[in-house]
Formats: sequence, C-alpha cells, structure tokens
Amino acid sequence: MNAQTMQKVDLDWGNLPFGYVKTDYNIRYFYRDGKWSDGELFSDDNIQMHIADPCLHYGQEAFEGLKAFETVDGKIAAFRPDENAKRLQLSCERIYIPQIPIELFLDAVQRVISNNARYVPPFGTGASLYLRPLALGIGPQVGLGPAKDYLFLIFVTPVGPYYKGGFKPVNAIIVRQFDRAAPQGVGDCKVGGNYAAGLRASEFGKSNGYPVVLHLDPKENIYLEEFTTSNFVGISGNKYITPHSNTILPSITNMSLAAIAEDMGMTVERRQIKIEELEDFDEVGAVGTAAVITPVHRIHYNGNDFTFGDDSKAGPVITDLYERLTKIQTGELEDKFGWLEQIK
Repeated sequence: MNAQTMQKVDLDWGNLPFGYVKTDYNIRYFYRDGKWSDGELFSDDNIQMHIADPCLHYGQEAFEGLKAFETVDGKIAAFRPDENAKRLQLSCERIYIPQIPIELFLDAVQRVISNNARYVPPFGTGASLYLRPLALGIGPQVGLGPAKDYLFLIFVTPVGPYYKGGFKPVNAIIVRQFDRAAPQGVGDCKVGGNYAAGLRASEFGKSNGYPVVLHLDPKENIYLEEFTTSNFVGISGNKYITPHSNTILPSITNMSLAAIAEDMGMTVERRQIKIEELEDFDEVGAVGTAAVITPVHRIHYNGNDFTFGDDSKAGPVITDLYERLTKIQTGELEDKFGWLEQIK
C-alpha cells in the first residue's frame, strides 16, 4: 500500500486544533563520530535524554515547521521542504550544529510523511499535516561548548487553523519594553531561545486584549520587525512591503507570497519600515507557516490606533494572496513555481 492509498484514521478533520495528535511514526537520525546515521522510524514519541545534554543547558537546538497536504487529485505533497532544509542549515551553522545535508532532510520528509499518510487530512477539510524538524545537541557535558553528538528528528501531527477564528482579522500591539532578539544575535535563526524571549511580550499582549504583538528593531526601536511568530507584511496601493533586517526570521511563507504578489503585477519592497508608516498601509498581515496569513485590523501603539480595513474580514489583496497560496498548496492552482514536493 502506498502513501496515496493508505486508509485514513478516524478523526474529526474539520475541527482539529493546532495541537499535537499522536501519529504512527517519527524519524530520527543520529550524528556520531563525524557522520549522520541512515535514519530510523520510531513509534515512541518520547526522547530519552541525559540530564547533562547541552541542548537543555546551553540552548543548542534549532527547529523548523512546514506542512504537507492532500491535493485535489488525491496525492500528497509537502510545501517547499527544500527551503526549510536551507534555513535549518543556516540556523545550525550559527549555533554550531553539524550541517544536516539537504538530501538527508528531504529523505526524512519523504519517509515520515509516507509512513504517516493516514494522518494527512483529506482534501477540502482545511486541515494539513504539520511537520516539526528538530536538531538537538546531546551527550553528557557540563562545561560550555558545542555537543559532540546530535539528534535530528521530524515528528508530524495533523492540525487545523492556528487561530480558532481562522482567516479573520485580529488586533495587535507594539511592544517596546521587550526585545525578541539582539542586534548581532540569532534573530534570523529558528532557535528556541528566540521564542522563549518573546513569551513575556506575548503574554503582555494577551493580558491587554491583543492576541498578537509586533516587535520593533532591537537597536533603535523605531523600525517594524516582526509579529510574535510571523513576518510583517503591509499592502499600500499596488505595493507589497515587508521589513528587511538581519534580526528577522526569513519566512518561507513571506518569500512565497512575495513571489505571488510579483506574479500579480505588484511591486515588492523589502526595506526598513518606520512606525509612522503604518498610517500609509491599506492592509496588514502576519504571515507564517502555521496561519499562512492572519489579517490585522488594528495595531495599538503609544496610546494611538492604526486601523486597516474591516474588522470582520480580510482586505481584498490579502484575501487574494491567501487564496492563491493555499490553492497552490492543494493543487487547485497550477504550481508554476515548482513548490510542491510529491510524496511517493
């Protein structure tokens, strides 16, 4: 039985949370004596760790997030896994984890999805299979320094929308009192420490009625950087504008939406954006793998509110971008960019 014909599990596909559902297998590769192993499937979703593993003490870990979909023709495809492989290599290089070859990464994606095909949500349910690649420094060590051994794994879980309301506008607040990254730090890497550093800001926003917070640049605090877990995108007339900074995580979703915007005849600008420019935007979105695009209706800053469009629905450009990208992912629109990796 191949991945496409495997019988689906019995789940309420249309009402899945964005959370963990145990699947059949995860895949693990170990780095020992200077080389990666061939990879092994595990049904156990627990990891045995030593209390002195460097990933626990010194934060030597990096991760990724990507999705796979059942397409309109009944096949299964992962969305741009090669780009996740490249971004993980950059993160690993920065925090001194041995490079995970792109071929190994893509092999892991193929094998873990194929062996969990019955958990890929059916086409038309609005759900997807979320993949979480993870690289960890392991092996007992007390002194500060890079680990000698490493674990690279991918687990998968079927997920619904990241936000309960789905594709609907949210409100955000700009925080100046908490930085998520340092000017010459690892803000452009997908490492756990960045997200831990953003937790207090995130909880501050939620406690004040804002589900999303927007961070400013950590050096001057005058330029827009990124939302809690997403890149910032602003639409001004026929322009698609997104911040450029070496402390922002380069979003694969943002990269993809920018390519679609150019294909639509829009001008794409990647540059520094001052806070005051918020008043010039017609639409604003928070973009990332989990939610694709979350429309932002209002951004609160220093006693003032910047508003964008209707509070009950996304604007026309963001809606068009969202629909084009999600239909490419499910095969309803031609994949002219070559973004889908078919699962065998």
